[in-house]
Amino acid sequence: MVGDDPNGSNFRVRDVAIPGGLTDGQFKSKSNVRSLLDRMKRFNEKAAGDPAIAIDEYYEQGMNLVLSPEAQQAFDISQESDDIRDKYYRNSFGQRCLLARRLVESGVPFVTVYDGGWDHHSNIFGTCKTRLPSWDQSVAALITDLDERGMLEDTLVLALGEFGRTPKISTLSGQTTPGRDHWANAMSVLIAGGGTPGGVVVGATDRKGYSAIENVKSPENFVATVYSKLGIDPGKILYTPQGRPTHLVSDPTPMRELMG
Repeated sequence: MVGDDPNGSNFRVRDVAIPGGLTDGQFKSKSNVRSLLDRMKRFNEKAAGDPAIAIDEYYEQGMNLVLSPEAQQAFDISQESDDIRDKYYRNSFGQRCLLARRLVESGVPFVTVYDGGWDHHSNIFGTCKTRLPSWDQSVAALITDLDERGMLEDTLVLALGEFGRTPKISTLSGQTTPGRDHWANAMSVLIAGGGTPGGVVVGATDRKGYSAIENVKSPENFVATVYSKLGIDPGKILYTPQGRPTHLVSDPTPMRELMG
């Protein structure tokens, strides 16, 4: 989790640096003390599903991250030129997109860039007028930058929320300016890279945007597409430690139009 604003002059990622006041040796010695005090018995049998083993693995990953010069380098956004930083737009979201490119470039396999606050139950016109142009610029810069660096073919870029918005503008109870409510009948997802053909539009809503009516796709089809692009079989059946079968995706049919 990156809590600080990467657009700030004093941007620092707390979790990839040794805590202030500790030397490298002191930090490692504290880890050794933990090992000496830990007398918890581990059950190595996989079927036991011992959570202590998983905790050990996460702890080791955290230690490696804090002590990794490569991680500290990847998060050092100040190494980017002013020209590149300007192309991504000089706000928090734009610089997070740039940071995402740096992390992917350094080998991080999965990055989430959070940009919340799109409910727009009120003041939808004013908010979209100020936020959408910079959002468009940042996402376009990310896709273009990945492409120019020869990374787009191996990187899947997804931009989506959790549901759509009502096609009809309304003033909800208690609100003084117009907005839109939650809407599950139709939504849009932007997909780029990872072998996805450019300029493809899959599906359509009715004329007013109330419901998907043409080539309708489900969330299962979406995630099956993502899994397929990642080399994961969406039809795979997983088994719990007790042997109970679980489908990875209930409908493992990917969107063929996006598979390239």
